[in-house]
Amino acid sequence: MLIYVDEMIIIVNDENVIVALKESLHTKFLIKDLSQLRYFLGIEVSCSIDGISISQQKYTLDILDEAGLLGAKPLSTPIEENNKLLPTVGDLLKNPSIYRRLVRQLIYLTITRPKISYPIHILSQFMQEPRKLHLDVVHHLLQYLKGAPGQGLYFPAKGNLLLRGFCDVDWARCSIIRRFMTGYCIFLGRALISWKTKK
Repeated sequence: MLIYVDEMIIIVNDENVIVALKESLHTKFLIKDLSQLRYFLGIEVSCSIDGISISQQKYTLDILDEAGLLGAKPLSTPIEENNKLLPTVGDLLKNPSIYRRLVRQLIYLTITRPKISYPIHILSQFMQEPRKLHLDVVHHLLQYLKGAPGQGLYFPAKGNLLLRGFCDVDWARCSIIRRFMTGYCIFLGRALISWKTKK
């Protein structure tokens, strides 16, 4: 069971358990059953006999629209290779709240788009005093997302339960404090179940 404020998702193998739980909740609260899960907190869910797909297509398109980039040309990479952003290079933004809002929205998008975790980790370091160059990199990332706004994660219904992990590091990439960034992803069978980027 997943509860967020006044919304709830119930997932059980036995339909009778769901019916009993809903009846019990209905005796204490006024509830509305929305039936099959399709949309929850900006996450679109598509279920089939083969598995479950989750994406944030509408959320992605809303961000692109807000940034004025719906008509922009899609790019093939989330961030330029060897892009070394610095906190003091470039002109300060006159309205830093635009940058902060976009980065916060993109952080939420990493729920279904693990490939953007690395650039988001880099961009979130400049929230205090964002500069024009930082905003340009955010726009580059948004143009990458425009290429496939409905891309997300797929969890197959069948498969092995082999747990595999992959890790990578960019040695001393941070030019400010000379620390490295590491990232990992963990698969259960063919399903990506965990990922992170960290300095």
